[in-house]
Amino acid sequence: MTLTGHSHIAGQSVPGDNGTIHGLNPASNERLEPGYTLLSEEQLKAATAAAADAHASFSTLDPETHARFLESIAENIESLGEELIVRAGQETGLPPARLQGERARTTGQLRLFAAVVRQGDFRGVRIDPALPERTPAPRVDVRQRQIPLGPVAVFGASNFPLAFSTAGGDTASALAAGCPVVFKAHNAHPGTSDLVAQAIARAVKDAGIHPGVFSLVYGPGASIGQALVADPAIKAVGFTGSQAAGISLMRTAAARPEPIPVYAEMSSLNPVFVFPGALRADVEALAQQYVAAVTGSSGQLCTSPGLLFTPAGKDGDRLVAAIGRAIAGCTGQTMLTEGIAGAWDSGTGALGDAENVSVIGHGIAGPTENAPAPTIFGAGIEDLVANPVLHAEIFGAASLIIRYSGLDELVDATNRLEGQLTASLQLTEEDYPAAAPLLPVLEQKVGRIIVNGWPTGVEVGHAMVHGGPFPATSDTRTTSVGTLAINRFLRPVAYQNLPQDLLPAPLQDANPWHLNRQINGTSETALLDA
Repeated sequence: MTLTGHSHIAGQSVPGDNGTIHGLNPASNERLEPGYTLLSEEQLKAATAAAADAHASFSTLDPETHARFLESIAENIESLGEELIVRAGQETGLPPARLQGERARTTGQLRLFAAVVRQGDFRGVRIDPALPERTPAPRVDVRQRQIPLGPVAVFGASNFPLAFSTAGGDTASALAAGCPVVFKAHNAHPGTSDLVAQAIARAVKDAGIHPGVFSLVYGPGASIGQALVADPAIKAVGFTGSQAAGISLMRTAAARPEPIPVYAEMSSLNPVFVFPGALRADVEALAQQYVAAVTGSSGQLCTSPGLLFTPAGKDGDRLVAAIGRAIAGCTGQTMLTEGIAGAWDSGTGALGDAENVSVIGHGIAGPTENAPAPTIFGAGIEDLVANPVLHAEIFGAASLIIRYSGLDELVDATNRLEGQLTASLQLTEEDYPAAAPLLPVLEQKVGRIIVNGWPTGVEVGHAMVHGGPFPATSDTRTTSVGTLAINRFLRPVAYQNLPQDLLPAPLQDANPWHLNRQINGTSETALLDA
């Protein structure tokens, strides 16, 4: 497929008049062709206006047409074959196996949401039929459903060029909700975004739906992103990235004449808590697993464990020593961009310079550009409590081991942590009494609690939560992974005393879409209504 070098607005390739950027191969810092033209803020309005025009028809699609559209996007992405994997690898330095898995996750998300659309439970239909004979006052007929918010601005993530990018989780869940999407491509992987955008555009055309349902725009990161969030046509935002950028978008959205929600996934240390019983098992295996979680994908995962708590004493010493040996055998992997590698270097430098912080061990730098040596640091729990530098996320292959002496000390330190995406507990049955008091604290701090596992590798399913209290995310009530993500882009509307001819299909007595519905507070399945 031909790389266009331009934005895709409502099915058209649109050259920008605001400069040009190139993708860079982070393994060599070589410039990749073609260059991508950047839109001006004035040109951006064509994309948001087209999304607004598309909303009325797209938000009312019948379930089968809607679901088939999502499946078609998945099929078109798969049809790109190795071309997509090769380009994504050139732009990110990520290995083919990682990218192939990410492509499967992307298409799997789309197909999962297609199933959600067909089932229809996300529409949240509730019907309280009229009770004209009720005393002392009759009850009117009231019916409720969830409707799409409107056009959604989605920002591509640096660390997932497929699964959190053009057709990734935010785009998939917004489209499944019935919301048109204006996607801001990440400037680090413009060609990958271009290929996937063309796959989506083909699906839009083949489905015969309004072309404004999807646009992809290139632009200067800060200015075009702020303009997109400020545009009155946009009704919600999906973002994965740094805390500074996420907060900036939140402020812009809140300052609008009509404020809108920003669903931002930002920073997280993903603490791991090791209990004494786990140290009486195979500490070498535990150390290897921890180091693998820290260094996988060069540590550039939002769920990479940046903190590990382990007991003081001889058993804890054995684990720390094993971790030091394990990290020494690791070679640095190419990071996503030169800028991200530089930020890692600054972050590890600040942590290493902090008072009472030591280096437990480090690997060796990789043979490519931007491949620093993975490093593990160590400190006492009193230092974590006292020094905010130890709470800063380092995006990349680095982590901090904290030694604790007792459960009260551990609970107190956990209470002082900011909001996180995950917390992991390594324990045995003998540790259950000690772990139990920590769980209520963790419930207030994280979105996902894991036992005898590691936070990396987020299952895409119905029960998953990939979210957490601020600053892990901007809205602790939501998730950006799994089918519950669709709820971010919906709102309830009640219809009182509407005649059947004016009711939307999901609320009609005939139930033409065969939805499961709640009637008088009791769930009734579609089979009973059919």
